[in-house]
Amino acid sequence: MADKTINLDGVEVTFFKSSKAKNINISIKPHRGVRVSVPRFVSFKNAERFAYQKIGWMKKHLSKMQTLENKATVFNMDTKFSTKQHSLQIEKKAITDYKATIQSGVIKVIIPNEFHISSIESQNFIKQAIEKTWRKEAKELLTKRTSELAQTHGFKYAKVSIRNSKTRWGSCSYNNNINLSLHLMMLPDHLIDYVILHELAHTKEKNHGVYFWNLLDKVSGNAKGLDKEVKQYRIGVY
Repeated sequence: MADKTINLDGVEVTFFKSSKAKNINISIKPHRGVRVSVPRFVSFKNAERFAYQKIGWMKKHLSKMQTLENKATVFNMDTKFSTKQHSLQIEKKAITDYKATIQSGVIKVIIPNEFHISSIESQNFIKQAIEKTWRKEAKELLTKRTSELAQTHGFKYAKVSIRNSKTRWGSCSYNNNINLSLHLMMLPDHLIDYVILHELAHTKEKNHGVYFWNLLDKVSGNAKGLDKEVKQYRIGVY
């Protein structure tokens, strides 16, 4: 069944069927707006009634999301943007399709002459090239940094995996496998360290109780303060 977008009291809401959804779920993400996942056995009409009850919540969070979106980079030919190890270089040429290369410390993005750089397609292609670069850098830098911090503070973990997680910066499994989002590469180094330490602390304490925060505060120096800093960032907004 096709997605359905309607206006609920001034809010554009997109409903879509999900075979994985067990309940109606509302999400608000940067540049995507309000999306409602609807279980196969629930009608769109019932989902609309449910969503309408959450209009106040939607408007509140949309306002916050708009503030974050306004901070996002709108790329142009002169934009200066760098990852940890690469600098962005944008060119326009007489080619038929977008092209990107990552080598020698440069992310080179080539946009066809007939395509405008401000278009959604061009902006998304540039972001995809940046995220591909982050993935490449993360495999080396995050893996190495996790090992260093674990050794420094006496943590033991099973393995590190880098994923394109867009809902959380990191996680630690019951078996002490550390999963880190490639989007961590957008954060300052001290916040990357904090997130890694957060997950390493979960190898000793699986919940977020007093013992966990005391341990994290001990190894990070200022757990609550660093946690507030991380919350100023959103995956997908850079």
